[in-house]
Amino acid sequence: MRRRLAERDEPAGRSVELLQWRPVDDRFAPLRNATASALLHGPGATPAELRQQIAAGRAPGELMSLVHKIWSRAYTVTDQDLDALRNRYTEEQLFEVIVAAAFGAAQERLAAARRALEEA
Repeated sequence: MRRRLAERDEPAGRSVELLQWRPVDDRFAPLRNATASALLHGPGATPAELRQQIAAGRAPGELMSLVHKIWSRAYTVTDQDLDALRNRYTEEQLFEVIVAAAFGAAQERLAAARRALEEA
């Protein structure tokens, strides 16, 4: 990925931008990768395969509504959304589902932002 840097040059009283490209340093990649590894491959109250599916935006039917809501508009998740799932999932399992969905959504947004920077 590259980032545009502007340098100012002022010949004859005008401002001219010269664009230079250099790679964007992703200093948080090691932390993000460690988080992904622990979340998606580590032990948990839910199977790792389920957490991986949820992080990818896919989930079993009863969880799809919650996962879709977290991916598209997390601020609209309510207690009623979780109450509908509490008879099938424990609090620990719901926590893992929510974290996996939020992590997946964040990863997708980060990837989109990086693509936009690359194309700029």
